[in-house]
Amino acid sequence: MLKWYDENGEFTDVVISSRVRLARNLKKYPFSTRLSQEGAKALVEEVSGKLKDAKGEDGTLLACSLDTMDDVERTAMVERHILSPMLAEKKQSAGLLMSENEAICVLINEEDHLRIQGMAGGMNIQKAFERANRIDDMAEKAMEFAYDEKYGYLTSCPTNVGTGMRASYMMFLPALGAAGKINRLADEVGKYGAALRGMYGEGTEGTANIYQISNQKTLGSSEEDIIENLNNIALQVILQERKRREYVLMNNFEVIEDQIYRSYGVLKYTRQIGAKDAMTLLAQIKLGFDTGILKSNEPVNIFRMMMDIQPSNLQCRLGKNTGSMKRDKARAAYLNQNLPKLL
Repeated sequence: MLKWYDENGEFTDVVISSRVRLARNLKKYPFSTRLSQEGAKALVEEVSGKLKDAKGEDGTLLACSLDTMDDVERTAMVERHILSPMLAEKKQSAGLLMSENEAICVLINEEDHLRIQGMAGGMNIQKAFERANRIDDMAEKAMEFAYDEKYGYLTSCPTNVGTGMRASYMMFLPALGAAGKINRLADEVGKYGAALRGMYGEGTEGTANIYQISNQKTLGSSEEDIIENLNNIALQVILQERKRREYVLMNNFEVIEDQIYRSYGVLKYTRQIGAKDAMTLLAQIKLGFDTGILKSNEPVNIFRMMMDIQPSNLQCRLGKNTGSMKRDKARAAYLNQNLPKLL
């Protein structure tokens, strides 16, 4: 089965992916911040038992306990946008339910009892919402959520009360980043109820010019309102990024072209490379394919390569503890082999 990041979507030159996350709490348990270890274990067992083996178009929901997962495996899941950094670091009992294509994830005992996440490739927030909403409906039939007629779904953090929904786009903004306009963009989207964060969410930095834009308000807005507002903001960001790319290419085409081909050459023939340098060069190559400077008859999925070369994902594939130098060599070999051939 293809993973969600192999799907086709709209505006993939700027929008890498779409995500919808629904925060839910079970009425019978205290919020996670006040949950005992015994209560946490019971919560994980109950949710896993009620939802595991659920089937849909994204495959069967498979359950795993994070208690038995080592730090490398947890970090690898953060790198693939399955786990949140918060859940990966949690000491209390926690669990995960995930579809075969990784498009649906249910995080158990994160900040809330359940974080139901739907993912889709490109600008397709509606598909991400449908995926998350389908599991939400199944969960609500099987368990009683903490819900108030006036305020909606009750959550650990007051900013999530209401729909409990966070919708976000992961966006590739190399031209705006190079122009030093990211801070200004963050201020602009903030005026319209959205937040601009790093590649891995709150508290992280933009890596390889990749950022997340998500809604901030959940109370008093419907799911449809949140999606519509986020789409309007995303379309404006796409317009700004494309205009900036056009301006840069018109005035500095030969310089940009040379940078892109140099990046391709380094990654195609390097024998060892660190993750940070590889991400920077892959961002240049993605810009090359997105603008038509680079062309290939082979499928091009630079974002998948970006996830595959992260340290813990490399460590999992190597199957043993290795030092940074061996990982750097393995990363280089992967890039040598998997970069698409140019026309």
